[in-house]
Amino acid sequence: MRAFVQGNAEWVGFQNHLEVLQSPSFDKAVINTVLFTFGSIAIQFALGLALAVFFHKKFPLSPFIRGAFLIPWLLPLIVSGSVWAWMMNSDYGIINTVIQLFGGTSVDWLTSPHTALLAVLIANIWLGIPFNLVILYSGLQNIPESLYEAASLDGANQWKTFWKITVPLLRPVSAITLLLGFIYTLKVVDIIWIMTKGGPGDSSLTLAVMSYRSAFGTAMPDFSTASAIGNMLIVVAFLFGILYLRIQRRLEQ
Repeated sequence: MRAFVQGNAEWVGFQNHLEVLQSPSFDKAVINTVLFTFGSIAIQFALGLALAVFFHKKFPLSPFIRGAFLIPWLLPLIVSGSVWAWMMNSDYGIINTVIQLFGGTSVDWLTSPHTALLAVLIANIWLGIPFNLVILYSGLQNIPESLYEAASLDGANQWKTFWKITVPLLRPVSAITLLLGFIYTLKVVDIIWIMTKGGPGDSSLTLAVMSYRSAFGTAMPDFSTASAIGNMLIVVAFLFGILYLRIQRRLEQ
C-alpha cells in the first residue's frame, strides 16, 4: 500500500502473476469466469436475437414494448443488483414466494454455494439482453426486404428464411455483438459484488471480482495482486480481439 501511494514500488518481474496462479482461489475463479462469461453471452445473444427478429415484424405497440425492454440497460447497476438481491432473498424474496405458491421449496439463491453463481448469472443475463436486442435489431434493419419477398415467392418457410438469409447477413453484426459482450462480461464486478461479493466462499468468485476484492474488499489492500489479475484479463480480451479481426478478414474475403 505504501509503495502504491509513494510510487517507489520494487520491481519484481512476474512474481505477482506467479502468486496469483498459485492462489488457492485462482482455479475456482477461472472456472467461474468461464461459466459466467460464456453462459451469459450465449443466452443473452440467443434471447436478444429472438427478440430482435420478433420486433422486426411490425405490429401495434411494437415501439413501446421494445422501449420497455431497454429498462434493464438504463437502470444504474447498483439499483439492478440491489433489486435482484432482494428478489432472491432466501427469507422474503419474491422469487421464493412464487415458488412456494406453486408448492415448491424455498431456494437459498445467494447463500448456497450450489446456486450463488447461477443467481448472479441470471441477473447478468437480464442486464445484457437489451444490448444484444438493440445491436441485432439495427442489423436486421439493414437487410433488404426484397430478399425476404423473393424467398417467400420461392416457397421458403420462415425457418429456412431465417437460416439462409437472416443469419448469414447478420454475421458481421453478430460477431461484433459477441466480442463486445465477451469483453463487457469478462470485467463484470458490480452486479456480483452487490449480490454475493463472490461468495459464499469462492462459489461465485470470478477473476474480475477477485481483482476487486484484492484491491478494495479487505482491510489490507493488495494492489499488486489486483493489477496482476487485471493484466491477465486485458491479455485475454486482447487475444479475443485478434481472433475477431481474423474472422472478420475471412468473412470479407
